[in-house]
Amino acid sequence: MATGTIPLDELAGGLDLYRTLESGQSYLWRREDGDMYTDTPAPGTWYATVVDGAVIRVRTRDGRLEWESTTDAEPTVRRLLGLDDDLEAIVAAGPDDPLLAEAYEAHRGMRIVQDPPFGTLISFICSAQMRVGRIHTMVSTLAREYGDEVAFDGRTYRAFPTPAQLATATESDLRELGLGYRAPYVVRTAEMVASGDADPADARDREYESAREYLTQFVGVGDKVADCVLLFSLGFDEAVPLDTWIKSAIEEYYPDCDRGSYAETSRALRERFGNEHAGYAQTYVFHHLRTAN
Repeated sequence: MATGTIPLDELAGGLDLYRTLESGQSYLWRREDGDMYTDTPAPGTWYATVVDGAVIRVRTRDGRLEWESTTDAEPTVRRLLGLDDDLEAIVAAGPDDPLLAEAYEAHRGMRIVQDPPFGTLISFICSAQMRVGRIHTMVSTLAREYGDEVAFDGRTYRAFPTPAQLATATESDLRELGLGYRAPYVVRTAEMVASGDADPADARDREYESAREYLTQFVGVGDKVADCVLLFSLGFDEAVPLDTWIKSAIEEYYPDCDRGSYAETSRALRERFGNEHAGYAQTYVFHHLRTAN
């Protein structure tokens, strides 16, 4: 077993692991007390995921981020959790905006994840009209039914399925697992990636709006899902997904950003949020509004 620690005071802006992994960005981690996405923080509890066949566990305790893995995982942990992002600089460079300032203050240390692209793509295809806890259950079910088992430290973990593994599912299979109308979208998208017709990772080297358009070729992927994939797996910090909560924020706080179309409204809000790290602003506002009550 490989292990390591990263002092939290060495991370510019700190790290709130609970908010980072349970704020609606990622559905590919599991909390080992089984209570993830129930709005109940559990300080010191391990979170686990499987990346490229390696189990990675992380937790924060005594002012440190601790990790354990089947391999030397510190570079991967840093990438997955956005640990090299300078949160202090990102906040300082943001616009003078009361709602954003309130959100940044309330949720300090929340970072933007960088999950594997295929798992992120399928996760957000599953997200349509769903609460975050239900999305997490769906994604966990896909891993349980189709992903590889990986043994680590006396426990068995499930990797998210590869495109080829998920492409073996039928629409009927996935409907039985609770995916509903999303089932054919998941099957067809997995088939597209497994066959080499398209790969979400290929969007990484494109300009932002071209990358968003590229991702919409996958079945069940519109502009909002594409933006989520860009922001939470492909490093496009300027992406601003326009979900229900952000649309509500536009209506109440930023009505001048409503331009009548997704592309133009997204562009206007991106500018309002400072362009380069607008996705950070979006993520903080989303989480702040979602958890306000």
